[in-house]
Amino acid sequence: MVAAGSSTRMAGTDKVVAQVAGRPLLAWTLSAFENAPDVERIVLVTSADRVADLASATWLPAKVTAVVAGGDRRQTSVAAGVAALSDAADERVLLVHDGARPLVSGRVIAEVVRATQEHGAAIPVIPVAETLKRVGGGLVHGTVDRVGLAAAQTPQGVRAGILRAAYGRFPPDGPATWTDEASLLEACTIPVHVVPGDPDNLKVTLPADLARVGAALAGTGVVRTGIGHDSHPFGPGTGLALGGIVIESAPRLHGHSDGDVALHAICDALLGAAGLGDLGRVFPAGPATPAGIGSRTLLGEVRRLVEADGWRATSVDVTIVAARPKLATHLDEMRAVIADLLGLGPRAVNVKASSGNLDGPDGAGRSISALAVASLERRA
Repeated sequence: MVAAGSSTRMAGTDKVVAQVAGRPLLAWTLSAFENAPDVERIVLVTSADRVADLASATWLPAKVTAVVAGGDRRQTSVAAGVAALSDAADERVLLVHDGARPLVSGRVIAEVVRATQEHGAAIPVIPVAETLKRVGGGLVHGTVDRVGLAAAQTPQGVRAGILRAAYGRFPPDGPATWTDEASLLEACTIPVHVVPGDPDNLKVTLPADLARVGAALAGTGVVRTGIGHDSHPFGPGTGLALGGIVIESAPRLHGHSDGDVALHAICDALLGAAGLGDLGRVFPAGPATPAGIGSRTLLGEVRRLVEADGWRATSVDVTIVAARPKLATHLDEMRAVIADLLGLGPRAVNVKASSGNLDGPDGAGRSISALAVASLERRA
């Protein structure tokens, strides 16, 4: 995490520690990576005069393992951070991110990691939408063809061994200057893969950017709703996992996981509201997802993904359709468990049941299904 700049365009404001939505700007940026499941540890690179203050900051996340001094150029600051991770094996993914980009999403972080693992190096980009002009002396001197042009963002990913090899050819303290890690790799003829960036992944550069970021982090008016549905047939054995509890006397549902259709429906509703796909894509039924995995674990992981993307759940409503077993006496316990798993108050969760009225496989007692609606808001 590079935060060693001098904020020369911020009219005297140190953007790294500027208060935004009740927290320092850098605290928001670090939180995005603290909440990213793929991120193991973070090295914060800052100016020498800020090292002591930032290292002792109470808001510093647990994943920050070192705070080091950077240099007078971006590339020397990045190299200082890489040096603090000198024990990283060559195949490990290193991410370099601007400390002044607090709105980076969990989706962007995850896609850069996956692409770097596959291709060796990757960056997020967004297409250039505006018409570009070449100007000088107050006059337009030509129009630049924007076909094939894109704006680079961070985090930029590279396998540790590839970056070390690039440093061998172009030492960070050498005469050449690189505006980002991708430009260094390009000079070494190392292919850099691209993934879709995010227009909201704004880099704070000017004073007005702080207001834009503050509005986004405060979540003013940003609310989303998602719907999830799941159904499983009954299988052999007993111990029905449903709504986060286990009804020992009831037959269990068949599935790759424990078959808890209520929690699965909630997972899909949360992922849908955040625009993060569905449960099957996040946890495919295969070797990557252990057979019999508990749905409480799945919901916990989904919650982390949603919150890493800048959202928090505000309410959940679930309807369970089952002719058997009778669920009326279990609904309050389910409600309490779901509220606890999502960090919500009990009144923010509603769980209800229907017998299915003898309709379809649920009504005939051959399966159980669940429908969930979840609401999210931008985290403040």
